[in-house]
Amino acid sequence: MNRRDFIRNTVAGAAGLSLLGVPTPTWAADHVRLTILHTNDVHSRIDPYPMDGRPNAGLGGMARRAHLVKQIRSQEKNVLLLDSGDIWQGTPYFNLFDGELEYKLMTQMQYDAATLGNHDFDNGLAGLQRQLPNAGFPFLTANYDFSGTVLKGRFRDYKTFEKENIKIGIFGLGIELAGLVDTRNYGQTIYLDPLQRAAEMVKQLRAVEKCQLVICLSHLGYDFTNEPEKVNDQKLAHQVAGIDVILGGHSHLFMPEPKIISHADGTQTLINQVGKDGLFLGRLDFTFNRRSKTKNSVASAVVPVGSLVKTS
Repeated sequence: MNRRDFIRNTVAGAAGLSLLGVPTPTWAADHVRLTILHTNDVHSRIDPYPMDGRPNAGLGGMARRAHLVKQIRSQEKNVLLLDSGDIWQGTPYFNLFDGELEYKLMTQMQYDAATLGNHDFDNGLAGLQRQLPNAGFPFLTANYDFSGTVLKGRFRDYKTFEKENIKIGIFGLGIELAGLVDTRNYGQTIYLDPLQRAAEMVKQLRAVEKCQLVICLSHLGYDFTNEPEKVNDQKLAHQVAGIDVILGGHSHLFMPEPKIISHADGTQTLINQVGKDGLFLGRLDFTFNRRSKTKNSVASAVVPVGSLVKTS
């Protein structure tokens, strides 16, 4: 699928989605639709932006996001809700409750999986350990080795999900902590090469787990123009074939539509990211042939979390 075809099949924005739901096609009986909802860099933004005249005033808020997700789940049979890290840090809620509230609200929203961002280490390994019981969803991270820390055995490299016989494999990758996070906050955590670990995850999820869709939850950042030696989402997409979607974080980048990276073997990787602070909810709708389980099409949307959504 080239860029023109993708855009033709893309529904951009909430209005094009008939508020929330992509219209059901007439051939739906022969196909399975999978809806991926995603957030990144929410940064403890529990409340909406205040109505103070700033850009995006009135948008966001976890209660509104919960209502929006509930509406989409009522319309779609197969939904996964994912987060790409930096759940913590940025408002007094984190200072007061040390991340407990964020995890509990995401659990109520029934997040399916998340990965760790650099700010999720802001209370140190012990602080993260204390709050993990409040998270009713798994954190996936394939390139942090916690075996020499109090978090040994607390995280998984990947997790698989199955929706109407379509198998989805999801793994996580985190940014290098050295130079970004105080060494006291990550201790003996070992950073593993994300490109090597991603290739290993693709092999595991494709060859062993037999997944039809592979998703990476990435907190590597979209691009580092001034630091070309660092691994970022674009470098990952170009160098590791077999990842269908990279849901990014760290860069706070608002992408109105995913970027498409094509590989020599004919496959493609989509990179998507939806800004910060929970102002928007990313949405990708994939269709699969029910018999062959092959991926046929994808539509994308960036849904504002705010005035378009009635919360009462």
